[in-house]
Amino acid sequence: MNIRLADRVNRIKPSSTLAVSAKAKELQGKGIEVLNFSAGEPDFDTPLNIKRAGIKAIAEGFTKYTPVGGVDELKDAIIEKLSKENNLEYKRSQLIISCGAKQSVYNLTQVLLDENDEVIIPAPYWVSYPDIVLLAGAKPIILNTFEDDGFKITPEKLERAITKRSKLLILNSPNNPTGCFYTKEELSALGEIILKYKLLVLSDDIYEKILYDDLSFCNIANIGEEFKELTFIVNGVSKSYSMTGWRIGYLAGNDEVIAAVSKIQGHSTSNPSSISQKAAIEAYIAPQNALYDMVKEFKRRRDYIVDKLNSIPGISCFKPAGSFYVFPRVSSLYKRKFKNKEILNSVELCNFFLEIARVAAVPGGAFGNDECIRMSYTTSMENIEKGMDQINSVISMLE
Repeated sequence: MNIRLADRVNRIKPSSTLAVSAKAKELQGKGIEVLNFSAGEPDFDTPLNIKRAGIKAIAEGFTKYTPVGGVDELKDAIIEKLSKENNLEYKRSQLIISCGAKQSVYNLTQVLLDENDEVIIPAPYWVSYPDIVLLAGAKPIILNTFEDDGFKITPEKLERAITKRSKLLILNSPNNPTGCFYTKEELSALGEIILKYKLLVLSDDIYEKILYDDLSFCNIANIGEEFKELTFIVNGVSKSYSMTGWRIGYLAGNDEVIAAVSKIQGHSTSNPSSISQKAAIEAYIAPQNALYDMVKEFKRRRDYIVDKLNSIPGISCFKPAGSFYVFPRVSSLYKRKFKNKEILNSVELCNFFLEIARVAAVPGGAFGNDECIRMSYTTSMENIEKGMDQINSVISMLE
């Protein structure tokens, strides 16, 4: 029986990152060892004190519905975090807790965007941004960046992309997949254009705490009060506290918009998990030692994998300032052959790495740049060393 699907479903593509992970797991299920560099989550366990807070919530019967937008205790913990760490002041009415940062992004686009609105998305981008915009009926405008400019947009490039239909700019810093990071000076320069055209900004800060080399985090709202009024901050506990499965994210911004988001959420998921909310409170108010240790280990892995990739013939790798990904350029390997089959793009190269080297990476085309592939270093140093050796060995097989 053929059932006609809604047109909106045909506008979007399945997540490439999830597809690669599924293929790698399928091979692993057959007993084949695969070194998985496709995962977008830390390999560390959720810190014990956070898990205990969740267990305590269950034991005490905190297992019922909460308000749609989350409990006040968690909102207050996030408000304090934003004040102390980001020098940004918000009220409870300007904050909503959702089932992960992805839901926060989705809800915001549903509230802000109409048909024919344009959303400017710097590429490389997180795979879901364009599809989430399309689901809202709006048009993603992809603004390409390149390794030579640090994978960052400039004020001139931003202004050229703006039209009468431009409504929203998505900024993700530190960035997935490149790990690039905007300094306060760079954001101030972009801010002149943003303010000139009254462009709204979605600031995706989910990798805020995974930052290296003594860099200080800043987002567009920090530039001044007039920018804060145009900015919507998305963040959560998934990456920083290794709580991907707990599904807690938040959105901070204009009261009226947050109220509208609450209406959307009230008719979809309703409140995020009561138990996860209690665990997230502990994540924000407890000592941050586990986070610091995790970031220190990620830096050690980053330094190794960047150096190793740059030593492999045909690969060059930009050094990320944050997040836990590398985005090496591999296009010089295209048009080479393996067993008379030519490799033409990032998908075919990733398939080659998976099938021959038993290394799983994500095609860069999914992120808007087919010259590169994304590799996550959220795996052990032993696996990283082994994976780099296996990639190096199979490249020599290409003609």
